[in-house]
Amino acid sequence: MKKTELIISGPLSLDALDEDAQVEPQVEQRLLAFGSAQHGMRLDRALVDLVPEFSRNYLQQLIEAGSVLVNGQVLYKASHKVRASDSGLIELRPTPQSQAFKAEAMALDVVYLDAHLLVINKPAGLVVHPAPGNWSGTLMNGLLAHDPQAFDLPRAGIVHRLDKDTSGLMVVARTRAVMDALVKAIAAREVKRQYLAIGQGAWLGASRREVDAAIGRDPANRLRMAAVDLSLHPGKLARTDFELLANAAQACLVHCTLHTGRTHQIRVHMAQLRHPLLGDALYGGGLAFGMARQALHAYRLAFSHPVTQQALSFAAPVPPDFSLALSSLGLKYNPGNI
Repeated sequence: MKKTELIISGPLSLDALDEDAQVEPQVEQRLLAFGSAQHGMRLDRALVDLVPEFSRNYLQQLIEAGSVLVNGQVLYKASHKVRASDSGLIELRPTPQSQAFKAEAMALDVVYLDAHLLVINKPAGLVVHPAPGNWSGTLMNGLLAHDPQAFDLPRAGIVHRLDKDTSGLMVVARTRAVMDALVKAIAAREVKRQYLAIGQGAWLGASRREVDAAIGRDPANRLRMAAVDLSLHPGKLARTDFELLANAAQACLVHCTLHTGRTHQIRVHMAQLRHPLLGDALYGGGLAFGMARQALHAYRLAFSHPVTQQALSFAAPVPPDFSLALSSLGLKYNPGNI
């Protein structure tokens, strides 16, 4: 992707997009050069590639406000399809999102690294992307400090997420070609992601269970996700396989395999099985046995290297709080048995 050129100009009339500003914000005019990677994309999606420090929603607002020109023409439709030969200009104002797109040095547990990608073991408590309430100190900020070429990639090369309080393995791209390949592999379910979860209550019934239930926003609580009937509520198909590893009177250790990657998927499906995750107050799990967060750990990640085609597989040991809860509950975990 070509580097964009920065031109600083005086204030423009974009007050509606920055109503909380106490002073007139500085406006940046940025030249745009659409390449082969953006050919055929919607304008708003192409802008996410070229101006990754701003959210897609904010860029859509700029389009509607007439702040985007392509080939000398103001465009007002986010759905406009761009071509590789197109060029243009966008007028930007600082937002918390853009100010959050900065490098911040932090210790990252890098499990694997080559010229194309890296795999990290994310600790619980680390937010993946900047968002309201967490504009700094995120994994994205740390990746920008760890790898300067991440500035050339949307979202610093992050291709999938873990919740703030879920620990475990994530793969991150270091080039645009590898990022595109990983996104396609995840969509095709070629990236295998397996988790360990501690569910509340003794496991009942078959030791292997499959939950195939669509997930959407909970109609009764917009802060949660829920298993929904697609004929009544919007949502996406979701499937998780569960296998009991150890059982106790108060909790169960479960191996979880994702076949889709929906928001809070394991948390929702475990709650539907009436075994909400230990520590997951949002979905009915109690805070106990040292778990001050949901007891969920992405312990295994496997995929084919997008460049070398080598089969890669990684495993991350359970973190101390998870291990302590297992010990306190009398749940035995043997990594060699799964």
